[in-house]
Amino acid sequence: MSTKNAKLPIMETFFSIQGEGFHAGIPAWFIRLAGCDVGCVWCDETKSWNAENFPKYEISQIISAVDKSCVKTIIITGGEPMMYDLTELTYELKKSGFKTHLETSAAYPLSGRWDWICLSPKKFKPALQEYFPLANELKIIVCNRSDFEWAEKYKLSVSPKCMLYLQPEWNRQREVFPLIIEYIRNNPDWKISLQMHKYVGMP
Repeated sequence: MSTKNAKLPIMETFFSIQGEGFHAGIPAWFIRLAGCDVGCVWCDETKSWNAENFPKYEISQIISAVDKSCVKTIIITGGEPMMYDLTELTYELKKSGFKTHLETSAAYPLSGRWDWICLSPKKFKPALQEYFPLANELKIIVCNRSDFEWAEKYKLSVSPKCMLYLQPEWNRQREVFPLIIEYIRNNPDWKISLQMHKYVGMP
């Protein structure tokens, strides 16, 4: 199987606990791809933005590293992973028996084979409509009260089966937690997502 990307820039791969959204608490192997131009002002992985700072690996090398893990859920994140064609990578992961989870802002066209798509749109670059019917989970980062109205816009766009999450921006938790709790009390379709891995000191 061929792809236009012979190699992918990898910032890091690591074992952790999924700390966010529907799958919070499960063990997973993370593949963090380098490269992002979405430009979130509160991004906690700004060093991932410049893909030129990180080595590129063949798909076979990535699969070889993942095969050594005991976990069966692979979460591909970034950066913005959809800057790259992930058809071959996900094909090989699925062939090896792994579940493939994607975390994306949806700013670039979708590629790959996915068991779960977490759509986390950002105001800095619009999400593409092709993701809306396919997203399993909508995760909105909340920095202030105005983000709730923005979240509702996306709620109307995704499938009725899509899980809805509001996640406080990590550095504004004290200010944002009360706002989210108040909001989900009056809008119970939404759930709160916490970055549980950070609380327990995991990457």
